[in-house]
Amino acid sequence: MKLEGRGGDERPRVPDVRTDGRRRRECAREGEPLRVMQIIGKRDTRASAAEVLESWQRYRHSGDQRERDRLVFMFMPMVRYIVYRKVREVPAECDVEDYLSCGVEALIHSIERYDPAKGATLEQYAWTRVHGAVLDELRRHDWAPRSLRRDERAINNARERFLTLNERQPSHEELAERVGMTPLQLSARLDEVSLAEVGSLNRVVRSDETTTVERIDTLHSDDEEWDPTMRAEQREAKERFRKAFARLSKQEREVAVMLYVHDLTLRDIGQRLGVSESRISQIHTQMRRRLYEQLSGELPLFTAVG
Repeated sequence: MKLEGRGGDERPRVPDVRTDGRRRRECAREGEPLRVMQIIGKRDTRASAAEVLESWQRYRHSGDQRERDRLVFMFMPMVRYIVYRKVREVPAECDVEDYLSCGVEALIHSIERYDPAKGATLEQYAWTRVHGAVLDELRRHDWAPRSLRRDERAINNARERFLTLNERQPSHEELAERVGMTPLQLSARLDEVSLAEVGSLNRVVRSDETTTVERIDTLHSDDEEWDPTMRAEQREAKERFRKAFARLSKQEREVAVMLYVHDLTLRDIGQRLGVSESRISQIHTQMRRRLYEQLSGELPLFTAVG
């Protein structure tokens, strides 16, 4: 207990038991260490190696989790830097928060296993552990072999250097020369890189400065059923065909329905209508000619109806 006072009037500073007890109970709640860490570890400048070592020694001697949380908070900018840099180098198939969690876990392990007698600072030791853990996690989720990722980085670096020096994108031949490949080898390697990119089509991407859409909505589709222009043309063609069909005679419409809807033969239709098969053939030919005359000049639309 520390004595404080002025002159000879030294009075012990008695801790507020109610306040301290309430604080301990609050810190024991799930998720509360993170909030406490953000409060007690907030600083404007980077912690020095001596300050980090002093904090680590306090944690080692006392086992106070708040001291460990303070150390974790000190090194969180380092963890974020490592994670975001590696995610840019190796395309990640998981959410970046997963890799941040992996980095924090490695950071905590490094705090627990750190030995200052080996000569490295805690920051150096933690950097090595976090960097290795994040890289292993990235490789575990990556389908592509390391050689392919190495060539991908070389191609991207060569493209960026060429753009910086010449202020334009390199041609395929120029890029191949820069990376020491033939144009054919470069094309094959880029195809392999494209095949290695596996991700969710439901991942949200930015479409412009204000809106976001899912990646599946940005893909080109050759399915005419989902082409807005084609669907509009088909609706227009069907509407014009209905109007032309309505102008046929009753007998021609009956023949058309029995022939194309009920799939009856000309003989069956003739028996139902009480006429010969040749007469049904004449009616069918006349019906088709009249439709073509009404839809003259719009054959593509007429064909779209089927």
